[in-house]
Amino acid sequence: MYRSVIGTLVLFLVAVGSLPALAEQTSQTPVPGISAQKPETGPSVEIQGGYMVPYVHRIPGSDVHFEMIPIPGGHFLLGSPEDEQGREENEGPQVKVTIDPFWMGKTEVTWAEYDEFMNLYEVFKDFEARGIRPVGQDNLVDAITTPTPLYDPEHTYEYGKSPEKPAVTMTQYAAKQYTKWLSGITEAQYRLPTEAEWEYACRAGSATAYFFGDDAGELEDYAWFFDNADDGPQAVGTKKPNPYGLYDMHGNVAEWTVDAFTVDGYSQQTQQGLTGVSSAKWPNKPFPCTLRGGCWEFDAAQLRCAARLGSDDPEWKEYDPNYPKSPWWFTTDPARGVGFRMVRSLRPLDRETINKFWEAVTEGEKSDIESRLTEGRGGLGLVDKNLPEAIQQWKAAQ
Repeated sequence: MYRSVIGTLVLFLVAVGSLPALAEQTSQTPVPGISAQKPETGPSVEIQGGYMVPYVHRIPGSDVHFEMIPIPGGHFLLGSPEDEQGREENEGPQVKVTIDPFWMGKTEVTWAEYDEFMNLYEVFKDFEARGIRPVGQDNLVDAITTPTPLYDPEHTYEYGKSPEKPAVTMTQYAAKQYTKWLSGITEAQYRLPTEAEWEYACRAGSATAYFFGDDAGELEDYAWFFDNADDGPQAVGTKKPNPYGLYDMHGNVAEWTVDAFTVDGYSQQTQQGLTGVSSAKWPNKPFPCTLRGGCWEFDAAQLRCAARLGSDDPEWKEYDPNYPKSPWWFTTDPARGVGFRMVRSLRPLDRETINKFWEAVTEGEKSDIESRLTEGRGGLGLVDKNLPEAIQQWKAAQ
């Protein structure tokens, strides 16, 4: 039965598209980040019947908070012009994309936030042993996997693991599962951004190499990078924000998107009517996938708004002694410069679409996850609004 459950988990349920989207708001549930009146100060986005505003969300069952910033909708050209200094061929051709309003994390996800997710491993393993909140065929759609403890934490934490520093070395799959977990317990639909959404938010209305202009000499005011961060990632939000109020969009850690990395850039995405979501290039193999923003050990050109980084799983998991390699962790640089931030659409996505943002989408990933879980080397559990209370009861019983 257990192996059957795991196999179904990683192969997905074809019928999930007919289920209601997790985290859809009801008329009785206040929608975070919506105000009937325009705030006197701070960013806001006018929508029908009110305004999108910044909001702070507490991770249920903890004292950890994160902040989301409203991003207005609009149109822009994804990619860089051919004459941009430092441009690479995979940044074009430029394509027009229409972006719907959304919220984006004010900062990259921190260790304080990610630790809450990592702590689920011990909880889910004990839940499984005790038959608490069992995962079965009827509730697989609301299950996640949790990362195993780090193989070599001293390597990952060499530059410190302060709560205010960005979490690093997680795979794209692990970041996606984090957003599914958070969506389940908060009933607000969080996910990774698409490349188009990320670049649009980074540019904040600009069409220059950096959101502040083309002069890389100003970068030190806005970013942690090769010139000023020789001791690793820094606490989030300590440089100047972009015009939308987002911090560290340039530098500190490179940020996951859901897109596959394409060496021919956007040559296959030149059709009319592209949106932030429909422009996603879904992976058909585990790597390379796309990260944006550059990291603390990159030079200025690699931090431009349009600059792209493709993941390299064999190189980034070189020191992992396990077989198969971990679906949740990287072990090898530049992975200590890999993190993520979240977005949330104004209108929740349908279940079939949001599953692509939350789950493994390639056969290689699915096979590795199934193998690890079948061997007991990973946590599997349900995520919903009742999970935090179940964890508190579990802690009280220890």
